[in-house]
Amino acid sequence: MSIDAPEIEIVTASRVACDGGEGALGHPRVWLMIDPDSGFVECGYCDKKFIHKDFVDAAE
Repeated sequence: MSIDAPEIEIVTASRVACDGGEGALGHPRVWLMIDPDSGFVECGYCDKKFIHKDFVDAAE
């Protein structure tokens, strides 16, 4: 059994929305704020990670 890693999305805004991306199989839309110190935020529902483009090198 393999478990897929959570999805990662590079964004340009500090406020992002996540709905799971699966239409009816997703989750309620939530708005998330990217932490200005770490440069990323993770969705509490699906664990998708949003990384601000200015922090891409630091997060990898």
